[in-house]
Amino acid sequence: MHFKRITHDPAVMGGRPCIRDLRITVATILNLLGDGTSRERILQAYPQLEPEDIKEALAYACAELP
Repeated sequence: MHFKRITHDPAVMGGRPCIRDLRITVATILNLLGDGTSRERILQAYPQLEPEDIKEALAYACAELP
């Protein structure tokens, strides 16, 4: 599966999966959601994110499950 919004660059955040090279990791988004933070609140806290970024972070996490 190909993810257009997820990037991996060794020079950005140690190569961890990020959203569009923004230095916002997929793990950050997943941790916020897991802590009960709403999508709306995440988008307020990180105005450079778009709703599709959150959706793709979730899809990426599901794709990485064994």
